[in-house]
Amino acid sequence: METIHTIGRRKTAVARVYVSEGKGNITVNKKDLANYFPTGTLQYKVNQPLVLTENDGNFDIKVNVYGGGITGQAEAIRLALSRAMCEVDAENRAILKPEGLMTRDPRMVERKKFGQKKARKKFQFSKR
Repeated sequence: METIHTIGRRKTAVARVYVSEGKGNITVNKKDLANYFPTGTLQYKVNQPLVLTENDGNFDIKVNVYGGGITGQAEAIRLALSRAMCEVDAENRAILKPEGLMTRDPRMVERKKFGQKKARKKFQFSKR
């Protein structure tokens, strides 16, 4: 099996994932997964596609991720890993799709408009 390369995005975070056969090492930006994502929730999000497809421990995963915050980055990695698991075995799609892991979340930050304080908030209005 050669290396599988997939991309996942969430908000402004972009994750490039390289999956190859191995012992289950996950490296994010040249750091160990536990060091890059300190909380258990974020580590769970990253591992979710592997656990659902029963592939945790079968592949070495190298991740380059940039942009956004840590939650957006974790969810971008999750989407990229889900896409990679589908390339490994097409039957994995039937497992991941009902869980909502194959869907790119389109929600982005709304832009700030001129003449306003924020995207929707206005400056205080004074009648007199």
